[in-house]
Amino acid sequence: MFGLWLAQKYLNAYMIRILNTAFIYVIAAVAYNLINGIAGQFSLGPNGFMALGGYTVALLMLPVYQKIQVYFLTPLIWPFSVITFPSYLFILSLVLGGLVAAGGAFLIGFPTLRLRGDYLAIASFGFSEIIFVLANNFIPLTNGALGIKGLPQYTNLWWTGGLAFLTVFLIRNLVNSSFGRALKAIREDEIAAQTMGINPFRMKLLAFAISGFFAGVAGGLFVTLISTVSPTLFTFAMTFNLLIIIVLGGLGSITGSVVTAFIFAFLQEILREVEAPHTIGSFTIPGIPGMRMVVFSALLVILMIFYRRGLFGTKELSWDLVFRLFKKKEPQDEQ
Repeated sequence: MFGLWLAQKYLNAYMIRILNTAFIYVIAAVAYNLINGIAGQFSLGPNGFMALGGYTVALLMLPVYQKIQVYFLTPLIWPFSVITFPSYLFILSLVLGGLVAAGGAFLIGFPTLRLRGDYLAIASFGFSEIIFVLANNFIPLTNGALGIKGLPQYTNLWWTGGLAFLTVFLIRNLVNSSFGRALKAIREDEIAAQTMGINPFRMKLLAFAISGFFAGVAGGLFVTLISTVSPTLFTFAMTFNLLIIIVLGGLGSITGSVVTAFIFAFLQEILREVEAPHTIGSFTIPGIPGMRMVVFSALLVILMIFYRRGLFGTKELSWDLVFRLFKKKEPQDEQ
């Protein structure tokens, strides 16, 4: 918390914005790693869950008078047209956004997690595309492609940093509990886990709902950071970003997700230069939009060649490990 206070006091607005984005990535990536890395289920739908959380928070936190201005083509449907949460209920809106996203995860996971193979990936990807289409066409609720603008900027380092710490703390405790050990057993061999008395469907469904909940919270923080929400904000590119983070960090490693989330957030800004035009002597190299993702994809390919399990694999950074690394060797007793 002292570090957050120092950052809030001494860093400029640009660096604080990057840190906020990094913390939001931490929340979303750690939650995504719970289902993809710990449980071993391949999901492609976190952008859909983030969209559900983001739109929920936007509809609850936008003042009524601004809703009238934003929904000038088609009026907002009741009860959102008359509901506005005060600032001190921001945390409640995030929780409700997470619950809506968890409900969406349950809706998709219930029929698909009984099956094996890539059915979850197909269903979750289809679900995220459905959310994208609804966000564009359900104008009385989402305002369509125009989106919802003018959201109060409640997100700051205290919210993002605090909730990122809470997310890591809760997910790590879940992973180290009997629930987490059951998920790892399912990941390694589902049939063997079932013979040991574990209910794979129930465990996977619960993990999927928990992952969806935190994705919804991350989506709510994201929209109140940039003060707008629109369908293009939560396209499959968001899932691709999170997939890069958890694969680079190591599937099953919470530490890896945290570290690579920060690396990814800062590299996103640093690599803006590769998309900008440059003049070298008499030659002008035009800017190429999207080159950042090409660079990230190349890094992912290179890393998979040399570090197939990611930077951390399934390892976790702990205080015991830190103390062992810095502990001085005691001199041997003279004989």
